[in-house]
Amino acid sequence: MKLMILSVAVVCIILSAECTIEFKYHKNDELETVLRSLEEKGRKVLETRLYTIGNSSSITNPVPLWVLELTAAKKSQYGVPNVKLVGNMHGNEAGGREILLHFIEYLIDQYSQKNKTVLWLLQNTKLHVIPTINPDGFANAATVCDGATGRFVLIDGSKIDLNRDFPNYFLPSPEQEQAKETKAIIKLMKDTKFILSAALHEGALVANYPYDQNPEFYRREFLTPDDDVFKFLAKTYSDNHPEMHTEVHCEGVQQTFEHGVVNGADWYQVEGGMGDYNYNYHGCMELTLELSCCKYPPKELLPKLWDDNRQSLLLYCMQANRGVTGRILDFITRKPVEAKLKIEGRDAVKIGRESKEIYFKSWDKTGEFWRLLLPGTYVLKVKATGYYPITKTFVVKDNLPFPKLTYLDISLLPTTVSTTTHFTPTDKTSSVSVINLTSRFSDMDDTVVTGVQEVRNGLAVRNKYSIIMLVNLVVLLVHLT
Repeated sequence: MKLMILSVAVVCIILSAECTIEFKYHKNDELETVLRSLEEKGRKVLETRLYTIGNSSSITNPVPLWVLELTAAKKSQYGVPNVKLVGNMHGNEAGGREILLHFIEYLIDQYSQKNKTVLWLLQNTKLHVIPTINPDGFANAATVCDGATGRFVLIDGSKIDLNRDFPNYFLPSPEQEQAKETKAIIKLMKDTKFILSAALHEGALVANYPYDQNPEFYRREFLTPDDDVFKFLAKTYSDNHPEMHTEVHCEGVQQTFEHGVVNGADWYQVEGGMGDYNYNYHGCMELTLELSCCKYPPKELLPKLWDDNRQSLLLYCMQANRGVTGRILDFITRKPVEAKLKIEGRDAVKIGRESKEIYFKSWDKTGEFWRLLLPGTYVLKVKATGYYPITKTFVVKDNLPFPKLTYLDISLLPTTVSTTTHFTPTDKTSSVSVINLTSRFSDMDDTVVTGVQEVRNGLAVRNKYSIIMLVNLVVLLVHLT
């Protein structure tokens, strides 16, 4: 009888797109089956894509590192932010992988049922969900609350903590061999422009925000230039969780956390963490979400664990649409430009008497850029090799009930184009010669940028030759009158 029930359940998962995911810990091969089923189910109403970013480090039994992408945004639509959710980074912290499976199913079901919030989220966001980044560790983990078995990735007998395995921006060290799982995340970050991310952990109940490393002191607060945004994100998650914001104290954790949030460096030091790497190297804001006092919650607690985190996850992902986005293009060719961008006042972090610059880049494939910001007025500085730098003042509004990104369309003028063009009209009987017209681009500010865009949009000027032709036409008309 048990065999029959099991067989029916497996057939249901494989053949039906309507199955509800069971509250249990899915083994690695079962995880793939469930993800394929969810991809098929989601495809009926959304754009879904199941892909891998590589395999785990195991030599004898490497496991694919699966990612399921979900969106309802139009493919041709610019400015759609990418959000990344990562579970099971430590193999013995297993609750996150199951929460993420149920979150995927919830989004698909609620989109089908026309839930307004879910409709808006998926029509304006691309979600990339990685239920486990450490399947090898999970396969070896002990199902106990405080066990360490399975935490690490094992390579040639060495234990590698994935959350200590990323490049260190403040204290660079000689290149060392990284786990395949770490390399996979690094490559994913280079291939896809993420603006927001979360890593789901267990062992406490708190929303942890960067920095996780203080390069000067052990266990002392160390804040990013975007601390206001990070605190907002952390409180968004904590305040919408039924228990996190109540400052629950977990056995074995030395402190309680005010409002259920904490600066990572003020809790304990993490060097080479994924969150700091995301922010420093890619401009992606990531929280470490500790979702249970028990590292490996009993399966009987999974329904509550999911229910407690459903609303927080949903509202957290929505925040990717808060701030600024846009495209940076070559003024002449209209091709995308990879530029270095800084927000004035948020472009450096002090370390003693020195400072390290903080910047983000536009995507070389499309010229798109994103930055999470709270409502206010900001100054954007843009630089790119071979182009004149510009600044742009913009406003981020507090749109309700759903946030809305401010969109900027920025054109950069190549330095190969002369910043001054001269022409001199003669009397009406003489032939057309050079026209005296001076246009300065070398010190571009908001007025110049606006002017460039007005010329481009209003007159459909696409290159420097069009400008010359336009000027010559004006001169010809002058001579004919």
